[in-house]
Amino acid sequence: MLGAIRDITAAVPDDVYRTVRVKAAERSTSVSALVAEYLRSHADQDAELERLQALQDEVIAEVDRFSASGRVDRDAVHGRAVR
Repeated sequence: MLGAIRDITAAVPDDVYRTVRVKAAERSTSVSALVAEYLRSHADQDAELERLQALQDEVIAEVDRFSASGRVDRDAVHGRAVR
């Protein structure tokens, strides 16, 4: 179920308004619907960024401290160890 609908007022330059009206007409929608879609996409991006940040924090917390002390030298890896 949708929440309450809020009216907002925004001032934009005439050229922007004309362009948006044309885009709305091309999509068979209203300027109001385009603005709502734009604002929703920004809210979704913020939520996605927060989700990805939390996932990154989880992964970093689970990774053991990296150590290269046990690495094998290049010749040994390729079976060309000097004898």
